[in-house]
Amino acid sequence: METFNLPPTNSNNNSNSSLPPIVVLRWGHRVQRDVRLTTHVALTARALGALGFILADTVDRHIEETLTKITQTWGGSFKFEMAIPWKRAVRDWKNQDGIIVHLTAYGENIQTSDVLTRIKTQNKAVMLLVGSQKVPGEFYSQEISDFNVAVGNQPHSECSALALFLDRYFEGQELGIPFEKAKISIIPKERGKEIKTNNIEF
Repeated sequence: METFNLPPTNSNNNSNSSLPPIVVLRWGHRVQRDVRLTTHVALTARALGALGFILADTVDRHIEETLTKITQTWGGSFKFEMAIPWKRAVRDWKNQDGIIVHLTAYGENIQTSDVLTRIKTQNKAVMLLVGSQKVPGEFYSQEISDFNVAVGNQPHSECSALALFLDRYFEGQELGIPFEKAKISIIPKERGKEIKTNNIEF
């Protein structure tokens, strides 16, 4: 299975931002243990403007089926790939002149440093490395990660780290953009629940 081709800078899934797009690479997924959290990481990536998701080194059909169903029902174009060796995915991304950002509590603090500004200044498509268990030490090296970024230097969930990074990166623009070709969509209300059914043919 081939890795993502680096997308054009204006091809974000759910964002009208002029910023280069983001793909999330999930490392260390354990099929029997991590399926729920990894699914949430992927859904967070999709909902907050990422172009796609790579489940590195692993096959998990349950996650694939969930994301396919969500995208078909709720719209947008979200690319999902799995079983790609993480080193190859990183190498191919860098060979296409993309940059690698490793989300880790040990990285430069996104609030108290200028790391996000330096990432944006690169004006290159971003691959976000999101670990599921203790990551290899080489993740922190310059050979792998161009930036090591922390949304906080305290223990926290990788799902929250991803959400905060994407929201800071896209500056909130991703929250108000409708997903195209959605079969159903939520009508925001102060009270209760309302869902609109769209007559979409695929």
